[in-house]
Amino acid sequence: MVALVQRVSDASVEIEDTTVGTIEDGLLILLGVHEDDTRTESAWCAEKCANLRVFPDAEGKMDESLLDVGGDALVVPQFTLYGDTSKGNRPSFTEAAPPDQADRLYEHFVVELEGHLGRDVPTGEFGALMDVHLTNDGPVTLWVERRADD
Repeated sequence: MVALVQRVSDASVEIEDTTVGTIEDGLLILLGVHEDDTRTESAWCAEKCANLRVFPDAEGKMDESLLDVGGDALVVPQFTLYGDTSKGNRPSFTEAAPPDQADRLYEHFVVELEGHLGRDVPTGEFGALMDVHLTNDGPVTLWVERRADD
């Protein structure tokens, strides 16, 4: 499983011109599910995202997590994170999980993250065409990945 995590001052996701999720200061998490992923990888990634120390402390050092600052998270499914561009110019998505598996693990990730944060987490919609808007704060962007064989 891979989470592309961006520290944001605001972020939102729209489906057919309707905003379905929005946050202020926090993390936008674009989530990709690998074909070998299980609930183990999902739980690990959710805990890692909740505890990532990417927010500045009183001295300006990145040393605070979402839990420390009371920040929000917005989670958007993005199977294209497992797009393989090593051959040719058209990405191959053979490593991305099939839709049923990916949706289940995406939902599991959200539930796990909500458990860590102690509140609801707004989301995009699995399988929908979405418009994502964000203001990247820093910019801070991190790749968090846990493979089933790790």
